Parts: sequence; C-alpha cells; structure tokens
Amino acid sequence: MHFKTKTYESGTPGFGKVRKISFAIFVLGVVLCACSKNPTDTEKMQPPSGLDAFEQNQRLGRGMNLGNALEAPNEGDWGIVLQEHYFALIQEAGFNSVRIPIRWSTHTTATFPYSIDTRFLKRVDWAIEQALDRNLAVMINIHHYEEIMQDPAGHKERFLAIWSELATHYQNYSGDLFFEILNEPNDKLTPDLWNQYLSEAIALIRETNPGRTLVVGTANWGGYAGLTSLKLPEEDRNIVVTFHYYNPFPFTHQGAEWVDNSDQWLGTPWHGTDAEKQAVRNDFAQAVNWANVNNRPLNVGEFGAYSKAAMSSRATWTNFVSRTAEENDMSWHYWEFIAGFGAYNSSTDDWNYALLDALIPPN
Repeated sequence: MHFKTKTYESGTPGFGKVRKISFAIFVLGVVLCACSKNPTDTEKMQPPSGLDAFEQNQRLGRGMNLGNALEAPNEGDWGIVLQEHYFALIQEAGFNSVRIPIRWSTHTTATFPYSIDTRFLKRVDWAIEQALDRNLAVMINIHHYEEIMQDPAGHKERFLAIWSELATHYQNYSGDLFFEILNEPNDKLTPDLWNQYLSEAIALIRETNPGRTLVVGTANWGGYAGLTSLKLPEEDRNIVVTFHYYNPFPFTHQGAEWVDNSDQWLGTPWHGTDAEKQAVRNDFAQAVNWANVNNRPLNVGEFGAYSKAAMSSRATWTNFVSRTAEENDMSWHYWEFIAGFGAYNSSTDDWNYALLDALIPPN
C-alpha cells in the first residue's frame, strides 16, 4: 500500500495511566529476560542452514511493519525517520519481528552495474542490526519499485542486480534475516511474468544464500486471490508465502488520500457482526486451502485500517484479523508502526493502546 474481545477508546479516562504502569512492569521483565537471550555478534553472522520454513514462520510470529521510512523516495520524505528506540518499543511490547519496506530503486544507479548507494546500504545495515540486537527477526524487501511494474523488461536486469548485491552483502547474516523478493507486483508485471522473474531471482539468491528463508508474495497487488496464479520452485521448500489483507477496503481505506473518492466511505464502521466476521473467515479460508494443497506456510505481510476510521472499529477489526491469522498458523505484520495506520502515536509519543491490545492482547 502507499503507506499504505476487548477494545478501548484511546481517550478513556485513567486507562492510559493504569496501562502505562502495568506496561512498565511488563517491559522491565521483558528487558531482564531478553538480556540473556539477545544474539551475540557471532550468532548474528552465521549463515543459515537446515531451516524449516514452517518453524521460520513461527519465528516471525507477531510482527510490525516499519512503514513510511526507508520505503519513501528518501528517508524522511514522508515524515518518518527510523529511531533506535522504535525497535526497543516494538520488542518490549511483545512483537517477535519487524518487516522493513525499502525502496532500493531510488538508491541504485540507473545503468550497469546497478550499484546500490553505499550510505543507504549502511543505513539499512543499521536498521537490521537494531532488530537483531533485540532478538527481533527482520524481513527486508524491495518495496515501491514502481518502474518495474510499468516496464518489466526494461528493469528486469536491474531488479536481479539489486538482489545479487543484497544477497552477497547479507549472505553471512543469521537465519533471523528474511528476504522478501518484491512487494505487491502489479500492472504490467503480470502473474505469468512475475512467476518468471521470481524463479530467476530465487535461483540467483540461492547461489550465495542456499539456506536462507525467502518470502514471496502474489501478483495483482499482493492479495490472497493471487495465490492460485503463484508458481514456486517445487524443490525449494524454504519459502514463506505472504499476502496482504485490507478487506473490506471501504472500511480500511476510508478517507485515504491516495485512493480516489475514498471520502465517500468516511464513517464506515466495522462492528464485528457475525456476517462481518464470516466474510473475513471466508477470505482466509481461500488462502488456507491453497497453503494446505501446496504445503506452504503463510504470512499476512500487511493488514491495517487507516486512522480516519473510528478507533473502536479499527481495534475490533485488527483484533479479529490477527486472531484469525493465528488460528490458521499464519505469522503477521501489522501495517504499520507510526504513520497513517500507526499503532504508535508520534504526537503523544505513546502507543495507541486500543490497537496495541488488539494486536498483543493483555494477559
């Protein structure tokens, strides 16, 4: 996207203070436990081998997207610059992983040998290290490569060159680093063409990363409906398949500035009625059926409701989608941490607790 059961209104009197006190106690416990579990530099730099994709999917667990930062044309263009304490907040809240969307295309030369800007690559290194240092698994991808969607043939060589450089650069990182090949293939990068490019990218990455877990999404904007057109190398079982979920779209994207005529959806609720819940279950059932037939683990790489929807509805929907994913053994990554869909509120420098509780229910 462009930025893309218990509910609380964020303004509930007294709730924030009570939650902060109990949350602080929880955080202290997590930090004390994590000190002995955080990976050493040696552990972080051991190439993976013998990994099981289903176990790796469990490692991803409950995750958070760090959107609007490194996926912007330049970090900061969309108002978000990654901070060290973001990673600490995410770990302390109980998340297991982060997904970092990255727009490599604006930091890679336009002509052969298609080199990635060294300063930008070091910035991504820093972000990955922040996650790994806190025992968070981390998924990096190629995000917002809009040029390849418009001109696949003209950008295929560049796309593969980017992955060649990244795969070589990160080949000695531990199995807690996941590669997602491309975010939301669409437009002229058709399902058939995507299967072809995907196969070549996987083969190239496997030259230097034979044991790394890869993450692959679907064409036609990454939705679950695209699973039936996805073709994976049958012999490569170290792959997690991902799809994005924003249904019902008029609810999750009401008032979204990048969606035409979305203001007409303002005020659309999601109450969690039996019919509303069944619609979500039906959607997920299609993904589960595909996964069972193909014996592949599933990740919900993005899901969220935009901030112009009522918080009570956002929390109810978010809770149901995350629990439905978990009931079907799917890992997930909420979209996103601190921008338009944000679970964290930059203006108050605190969590939107209704969303946090929906994602990580309090004990």
